[in-house]
Amino acid sequence: MHKPHRQRHVWQDSITVAEAVYAATERFPDEERFGLVSQMRRCAVSIPSNIAEGAAKDSPAGYSCFLTIAIGSVAELDTQLELSNRLESLNTEDHEQLDTKPGIGSRMLIALHRSIRAKI
Repeated sequence: MHKPHRQRHVWQDSITVAEAVYAATERFPDEERFGLVSQMRRCAVSIPSNIAEGAAKDSPAGYSCFLTIAIGSVAELDTQLELSNRLESLNTEDHEQLDTKPGIGSRMLIALHRSIRAKI
């Protein structure tokens, strides 16, 4: 199977973010296991998953749709990171590290989305 998504830096960065989210949420309080931890992990996995699914589509329109979902998941994860930091479930060091990872900034993802939309 051809895996074009694996060549994209934005996909690689988003996998790194997902790994970091899993590691950081290991240290959350037990009472958040089915709350923020679960939601943050789903968002973090959603980003590379949607990039990959979009890359597998036969049309730029299909790819664009999945990139839009990935961009939404980045925004959702950013909100959850901020809330976790404010609730002190996520320590400041983990928050700063996650907040500065390339996959969270999403500039590359937005640039890719624009380039794909231009082909529609």
